[in-house]
Amino acid sequence: QVQLVESGGGLVQAGGSLRLSCGASGRTFSSLAMGWFRQAPGKEREFVAAIPWSGSSTYYADSVKGRFTISRDNAKNTVYLQMNSLKPEDTAVYFCLAKVKGFATAQVMGQSRNYDYWGQGTQVTVSS
Repeated sequence: QVQLVESGGGLVQAGGSLRLSCGASGRTFSSLAMGWFRQAPGKEREFVAAIPWSGSSTYYADSVKGRFTISRDNAKNTVYLQMNSLKPEDTAVYFCLAKVKGFATAQVMGQSRNYDYWGQGTQVTVSS
């Protein structure tokens, strides 16, 4: 069993920055491929970013490319999402997900159904 705990959400003005963190426990962190998804009220859950086990590749949704950066620190069992140039449309609950095994291609990691564990989520609100 893997436990995921997100932190770092909050209220920020448009154009500002936030860094989300997700700490993992229960399994060797380097064996987990990690992703961030978000869900705004009344909208479907959407892919934000993902990083495979080695961290050698990163994947992003077009809507956040160039503004968000995903990274991982295997020594700290933590994955990060640095969010810059935030927009009101980035407002959502952000979830950290972990994938234990299988392929970790962009197509696979872009679908939440391919992950094995979810965190509780952290609210990000961007005011205009």
